Amino acid sequence: MSTLVLLSGGLDSAVLAAHEAQHGQVRPVYVSVGLAWELAELAMIDRLLAAPALARVDSLTRVEFTMRDVYPASHWAIRGVPPAYDTPDEDVYLTGRNLVLLAKAGVVAATTGATRIALGPLAGNPFPDARPEFFTAMSSALSLGLDHAIAIVTPFLDWQKEDVIRRGVELGVPLELTLSCMNPVGGSTGSTGSAGSTGLPVHCGWCSKCRERRDAFAAAGVPDPTIYANASPRT
Repeated sequence: MSTLVLLSGGLDSAVLAAHEAQHGQVRPVYVSVGLAWELAELAMIDRLLAAPALARVDSLTRVEFTMRDVYPASHWAIRGVPPAYDTPDEDVYLTGRNLVLLAKAGVVAATTGATRIALGPLAGNPFPDARPEFFTAMSSALSLGLDHAIAIVTPFLDWQKEDVIRRGVELGVPLELTLSCMNPVGGSTGSTGSAGSTGLPVHCGWCSKCRERRDAFAAAGVPDPTIYANASPRT
């Protein structure tokens, strides 16, 4: 059974790809929609997919479905200026994100013969396109519209991020090669500042995704291997 995994290069999707690869063929798919941090994510994915823990994962399929004609040029995700460190998830909601990702991935599935699409929302996700009923409805719509049976699966929907970290450690996923940041620094991002010793982009340390990442490693009891360009504003 072939599964498409929506791989962003973030911690959750990287662990999901390795998790799914324990059970069958995995084809990772990256959907570029025009957000500011995409070049940084793609740079990390290249290194991530070369890791032994993802040896059973196929090469990346990259497709495009722009949102730059929907989100205004002033949108924070287009400009790359995310809300502050301690803002709630609701402040970083991207309207229609999962809808767009799944629509494009569904076409890829239909043309490659994949029968499952996996993505990695976690417990407590407040967004309307991360609800179980949305995924059920989207699975039905894609199956009908493409005349190709597609199941949308969310294996981590009852997990917290610290659970994902523990699973990643268990699978040997190089968590230092994942990127969970809305304003990455250095590398090929175009941002000012220094990249890590690998030349890859590093986490800004000041956005809410960096806060979530720091807190999750602490909650998991796992040393955080992440390079942050800036110390936490809490310190």
